Amino acid sequence: MTASTAYFPDIHRFGRVLHGLIALFFVMTGGLFVAGEALAADSIGPFKDRLFAYREVLEASKDGSFRRIAYSSQRDIHARDAVPERRVKRRYVDLRVRRYQTDQTFETQGGAIDMAVVGRLDSQTRFAVIFIHGRGGDKRLGVDDWRFGGNFNRLKNLVHRAGGVYMAPSVPSFDATALDQVAELVLHVSDVMSGRPVVVACASMGGFVCAHLSRRSDTADRLGGLVLLGAAPDGQLPGSIAVRKKVPIYFAHGSDDSVYADRLQGQIFDRIKAADPAYPARLDLFDTGSHGTPIRMIDWRAVLNFML
Repeated sequence: MTASTAYFPDIHRFGRVLHGLIALFFVMTGGLFVAGEALAADSIGPFKDRLFAYREVLEASKDGSFRRIAYSSQRDIHARDAVPERRVKRRYVDLRVRRYQTDQTFETQGGAIDMAVVGRLDSQTRFAVIFIHGRGGDKRLGVDDWRFGGNFNRLKNLVHRAGGVYMAPSVPSFDATALDQVAELVLHVSDVMSGRPVVVACASMGGFVCAHLSRRSDTADRLGGLVLLGAAPDGQLPGSIAVRKKVPIYFAHGSDDSVYADRLQGQIFDRIKAADPAYPARLDLFDTGSHGTPIRMIDWRAVLNFML
């Protein structure tokens, strides 16, 4: 930092005091730039990390982009929940984030979208996370503090504490109109934030939305990342515009998923990495996990820091 003062010779004409003030100004502004870089390097701070950490990695690729994660329903559901699959134990949640949660409506060309929103969307918002539920779900799923081991509560807290906004829209169908509605939402959010990253997480049949966003040049330009949680496999993803633009992608799947086979999602991941071994893609396979396991088990802090 002090090296910056070497570029300023003594200003005899104005005296040492003025020289000191000028030097101090540049030191202080330089410090602000350094602080900004530090925030960018670790955008999402810790929140209940010990409780949500993976217990054991059974297998991993050399570069760490693929991992087989140990999962146990006895440990990760019955020992974690006060009421299995309905209500997590109290220590896993922090309900104070609810004061920043509102129900909102976003008007699109195809009609209105109802959303649950945590935080504020404005020009100062640092990033956005949009969660897309699967068939039969709605906005309530993405903000449920108690189900899925409290993982949505953790996500809300992580995003809000880091200066982001979290959105969980209701997508009543996954037809062309609905897909375009979500695309319009992504573009709007990005515009309000002046192009800052928008991470879209798609669960189960919600994967149709992520597939649609990946193929549009306008939305692919705005994406900070795609998160696929037990999502419908998209065989066209490796050749999509999003992949050509190196949008980070995180796959999470259960090895015993009876809805969408893990083998199919694994093949898509392999194709992306085979074409570009350095591509920012990761796959966590939860050993013996079922269709809903990725939503319960995903380490949101690690995933968002990987993308942001």
